[in-house]
Amino acid sequence: MNIEINSFQEKQSNDNLAFRIIPCLDIKSGKVVKGVNFLDLKDVGNPVEIASRYNNQMADEIVFLDITATNEDRNILIDVVKAVAKEIFIPFTVGGGIKSLEDMYKLLDSGCDKISLNSSAINNPSLIEEGAKRFGSQCIVVAIDVKRNNNFKWNVFINGGRIDTNIDYFTWVKKVESLGAGEILLTSMDSDGTKNGYDLDIIQWTSSNIKIPLIASGGAGTMEHIKDAYFSGANAALAASIFHYKEIEIPVLKQYLKDNNIPIRI
Repeated sequence: MNIEINSFQEKQSNDNLAFRIIPCLDIKSGKVVKGVNFLDLKDVGNPVEIASRYNNQMADEIVFLDITATNEDRNILIDVVKAVAKEIFIPFTVGGGIKSLEDMYKLLDSGCDKISLNSSAINNPSLIEEGAKRFGSQCIVVAIDVKRNNNFKWNVFINGGRIDTNIDYFTWVKKVESLGAGEILLTSMDSDGTKNGYDLDIIQWTSSNIKIPLIASGGAGTMEHIKDAYFSGANAALAASIFHYKEIEIPVLKQYLKDNNIPIRI
């Protein structure tokens, strides 16, 4: 497949938004965890304390994903969501185990600003449309976990990366947009936790073929990797390990991006 790359400058200008830096809290049993390629998860710490630190460091948003809720067939940890929401004053996206409009309402009522749908969107695509109509597209983020099956093809995975749906990513992301999603959170499972950089091929293709904002996820290891995500067309960069282990401080990263002529909130 030939990847057609539109001008990222035109996309960013049209969106008229600063590039966002988004730490991700992957939650398992009430703790923040991190692994490599969705495996070998290690305990990183308390989600409330970590979220508060990112809030104070000028993160633009925080994403909270209860990564085992769907696989364990349970609801998200509402008490943890409420505790985090009380400590931060920046946009807060929550996902994991969301199956209904009622689940969405409970989370929004608990203090989050956006809902992230992943497995439930695959199992019930109408949930995207219903959520967008009920709460507004700006509240609906569809998270898509992908793995390469050949050079320019990616399959969509669900249940925390455990199940291959055999659904083609290109087809799915366009359907998601048509159903009213307000944003895409795209995670490359091949790159996740490796710190070798984002999968720029799929970022470029996605940015060129959808009109809604794109959050790049999976593989950030250096400040240059995050710069590359911007120049490949992403509207935001999500990362975990580099922030959790204090390898890169968010204020330092933002200054670096500003010095490279990337519009950023300081």
